[in-house]
This record gives sequence, C-alpha cells and structure tokens, in this order.
Amino acid sequence: MSDLPILALWPLGVYAVMSVVTFAAFGLDKRAATRGTRRTPESTLHALELLGGWPGALVARNVFRHKRAKARYMLVLWIIVAVHVVFWAGWWFGLSA
Repeated sequence: MSDLPILALWPLGVYAVMSVVTFAAFGLDKRAATRGTRRTPESTLHALELLGGWPGALVARNVFRHKRAKARYMLVLWIIVAVHVVFWAGWWFGLSA
C-alpha cells in the first residue's frame, strides 16, 4: 500500500518531462524559423504533445509566439489535449464507479 502514492505520481512525472522536452522543441523550431534553417516537422511536435508534452506546447506557443496562427496545427493540438482529458476523466470516473 505504501507503493500506491509513488505509482500514482508517475503520470505527472511523464507529463513534466515531456512538457520540458516539447517546450525545448518549440524553442528550437522557433529559432530555426527565424534563422531560416531546417525546421522541426509538425508531426514530430504533435508526437511529443501526444506523448504527454501538450502542457509544454501550450506554454511554449505563448512564450515563443510560435504556431499560434496556424489553425490546422492548433486544431490537432486541441484534439490531442481533448484525448488526454477524456482519457483521464474516464480513468478517474471509472475508478470511482
């Protein structure tokens, strides 16, 4: 029973690590965009978001003022956020049922 709190915290660790990685990827992509060098593919950024980095993406898009005007990109990002929210809501309410 003492392992339960530690096991329950692993998703937060994943979200934290992936958010930092995704934030950094946004920063590198913004730098590449301003310098005109090779960019990070949007599919890579979306993969990082899907793996738990979506909070970092939401912060990074405002900090770096990056990817905010691309409607299609933002649609996919919000779908990824919704998938995560629905998953955790289903898990939470499934546990309490």
